[in-house]
Amino acid sequence: MISPVDIATNLALSVAILFLSRFLWNYLRSPLKSFPGPASASFTNLWRMYDVFKGRCDITHNKLHQKYGPAVRMGPNVLSLSDPSLVSQVFTTKNPWLKSDMYNVNDAVVGGVRLKNLFSTQDEKWHSTYTRPIKTMYSMSRVQEVEENVDITINLLLEKLRAQFVGTDKSCEMTDWINFFAWDAMSQVTFSQDLGILDAGSDYRGFVGRSNKTLDYFASICQIPLLDMLFDKNPIMRIGPPTFVWANIFSVEQLQKRYQQGTESTKSIDFLSKFLEIKKKDPELVNDNTVILYLLSNVLAGSESTGAFMCAVIYYVLKNPNVYKKLRAELQAADLSLPARWKDIQGLKYLEAVMRESMRVHPGVGLMLERVVPQGGLSLPDGRFVPEGTIVGMNPWVINKNEDIFGEKTDDFIPERWLQSPGEPDESFQARFAKMKGTDFTFGAGSRACYGRYLSQFESYKLVATLFSAFDMELPSQDHEWKVINSWFVRQENIPVRLMERTGESVSV
Repeated sequence: MISPVDIATNLALSVAILFLSRFLWNYLRSPLKSFPGPASASFTNLWRMYDVFKGRCDITHNKLHQKYGPAVRMGPNVLSLSDPSLVSQVFTTKNPWLKSDMYNVNDAVVGGVRLKNLFSTQDEKWHSTYTRPIKTMYSMSRVQEVEENVDITINLLLEKLRAQFVGTDKSCEMTDWINFFAWDAMSQVTFSQDLGILDAGSDYRGFVGRSNKTLDYFASICQIPLLDMLFDKNPIMRIGPPTFVWANIFSVEQLQKRYQQGTESTKSIDFLSKFLEIKKKDPELVNDNTVILYLLSNVLAGSESTGAFMCAVIYYVLKNPNVYKKLRAELQAADLSLPARWKDIQGLKYLEAVMRESMRVHPGVGLMLERVVPQGGLSLPDGRFVPEGTIVGMNPWVINKNEDIFGEKTDDFIPERWLQSPGEPDESFQARFAKMKGTDFTFGAGSRACYGRYLSQFESYKLVATLFSAFDMELPSQDHEWKVINSWFVRQENIPVRLMERTGESVSV
């Protein structure tokens, strides 16, 4: 008779053999054996999932490219590329390459039905059909239509900061308050109603916390998408953190509320009213489910990444005294009304340089944007060949640090790289600027580039100009270091800032 111990031992041995066989099979069938990379990447994606789980895979990616060159094997069938010249090919607008299965993890399951969204869908035709009616709404000229909504939220933030921190010994944790602002501002421009987060001074509804946990899950699990079927998409017993279902529920509630109040109930222009107008004009294409689809893109993508970007600007400016003084002087000379009006901050060259450099150094997304090599394969500039079916990815944190494009010291925050140098001919500067601007991978590229980028920039430029015009700000010391967490969106913690009402006189930093 076989003992329980023998049974357990045999079972464990069988499982071990199964895993080892799988790893060996991955290695033997990998088309990327000739490409350099971590040894374990030849056998399994587990190593990169763990690296993402640790929260700073962007550092790993840059180190690997510095060591191995422009093409690094990241898994048995995954290749990371760092050559900016390939961006237009991998992320082409003509016959777009298929998104990899990593994006499927972002699907939601409601009532047993798996729901795609504009981010997760791999169907380019479907994506194009449903984004076509709304793309013009997110142009820079059109997002200015919601300036009043943004100003309402900026005024509320100023009120809360003055009441709780100005003239006190308390430091303001900017990562909290800027994120509260970002969520409330996105709700205000979308629904003409904030979430009450700023007013409460806390994430009392749990939106921010749940979103962070959901992104933490997505970032790690999307490295091995099959695991999502075991955890989040398990039809028998779901295992895992909060999903994005809460965002679906919230969006449905807001739509129903607008119907109950009447579609003409709001005097402000907001995105919900714009979406309903499209539905009215083209009911065959746009129904209530489509409106929810649009609302989700605003609620989820428009808050986290914008909040992280604004935190990055504040941190980098305060960490660099010369940058702080130059920005402060430019804003003071502009004598802006507050909140800063978009038309008044156009032409502020140093503000523009600060914002562009912040996006370059700290882009919102910190993982590889993955695509599947189509039929015919991919020929790299150095002559190596990548066969069809290979997953290739490019990380904004890698592309944005290319020294051939952005100049020396790309790890450093230097806004002046976006300005004309003394003695630099106009033609040379314009060519250099255009090359940097055209290569900036902050919002992705191609047909699936973030179409909300202008709304994010609009909101961020206005807030940064307002805060640095209204207050003197300083970190506890110039040696103070924040904490950065990369889980798809790259968020931060630990930016305590002392706030003082701005006097117009120079301050030491």
